[in-house]
Amino acid sequence: MGSSEERVVAVIMVGGPTKGTRFRPLSLNIPKPLFPLAGQPMVHHPISACKKIPNLAQIYLVGFYEEREFALYVSSISNELKVPVRYLREDKPHGSAGGLYNFRDLIMEDSPSHIFLLNCDVCCSFPLPEMLEAHRTYGGMGTILVIKVSAESASQFGELVADPDTNELLHYTEKPETFVSDRINCGVYVFTPEIFTAIQDVSSQRKDRANLRRISSFEALQSATSSLNRSLPTDFVRLDQDILSPLAGKKQLYTYETMDFWEQIKTPGMSLKCSGLYLAQFRFTSPHLLAGGDGSKTATIVDDVYIHPSAKVHPTAKIGPNVSISANARIGPGARLICCIILDDVEIMENAVVIHSIVGWKSSIGRWSRVQAEGDYNAKLGVTILGEAVTVEDEVVVVNSIVLPNKTLNVSVQEEIIL
Repeated sequence: MGSSEERVVAVIMVGGPTKGTRFRPLSLNIPKPLFPLAGQPMVHHPISACKKIPNLAQIYLVGFYEEREFALYVSSISNELKVPVRYLREDKPHGSAGGLYNFRDLIMEDSPSHIFLLNCDVCCSFPLPEMLEAHRTYGGMGTILVIKVSAESASQFGELVADPDTNELLHYTEKPETFVSDRINCGVYVFTPEIFTAIQDVSSQRKDRANLRRISSFEALQSATSSLNRSLPTDFVRLDQDILSPLAGKKQLYTYETMDFWEQIKTPGMSLKCSGLYLAQFRFTSPHLLAGGDGSKTATIVDDVYIHPSAKVHPTAKIGPNVSISANARIGPGARLICCIILDDVEIMENAVVIHSIVGWKSSIGRWSRVQAEGDYNAKLGVTILGEAVTVEDEVVVVNSIVLPNKTLNVSVQEEIIL
């Protein structure tokens, strides 16, 4: 174990409005990191996991959103967890490693012995204390959380090869065209402060190359494949290509494999799947957040369901599995909800059915209507999404569709995007 004097800082990369385009129409209303999964903002899950790190001194959120968009949340979560949380706005893109380096002076204010780096759009159990313990055992500059996936899906991520005995990272390649390994990078890391030296070295090498180009035309003869790297700003440093790949096999980086769940939250469909994964995790970590009911005095609850205390659910409704109901929602008599996220101020009237769908803020679903999808989380229309203030009138069926905000549907639709 580390000494009690050692302090740890966590940095969570939250991206920005230009990064969340695949999350539309939901990100039209709210920054993607604040979209609720299992009743809690997306970023809440990694933040609450950080709370379990021994000797945690500070949590920083780094991104491109306006500070005012995070001010209220940062204040409330700091008070709730009794841990200082601070939002840091990047002035321009610096890359995944450059963004960390850009705020190095602030991050090092507490003289941390270790720095966690997490991506906000990752859904997992975040075994951070276990990672830290493993990292201290390995030595080296950093430890990467990894998971085994199917060979077919591995190429969508950063693939890596590790020594089976020592867990040293031997080879790393980002989204390779040919199969390298079924172990992938989960986007969760713990580093020593030496990471800042490694990032500075990359930046310095870029500056040296830039100076060399000014006095030499030799690079004009270089292949076009290296032109991308040459055109990158000197302070733009990518963690995967610029740090992980070059340092693999140099006894600097190690891996910690999780046997638990892991997903990347790029689309609304994946947010619904991840909401279910977090609800299932609540059984073990936060059972008090899960609703219960047998239909006698309260609604019938099936498996993992979150209901906000201010929501009103009729006793004859049947809810679950994998349902999250947000603040001030009203669920009418005989309604049936399965695998869905119901956002603030939604009204679902009597005998309506919602399956594999996300119902946006202030929307209403009429009597005997159905809003549903097949539940293919990776397909473009695999989950039905209603944007803010969408009205589905009585006895209307909406299947496998995306509806942008402020629309009224008085006829049934199937496999449509309604602009």
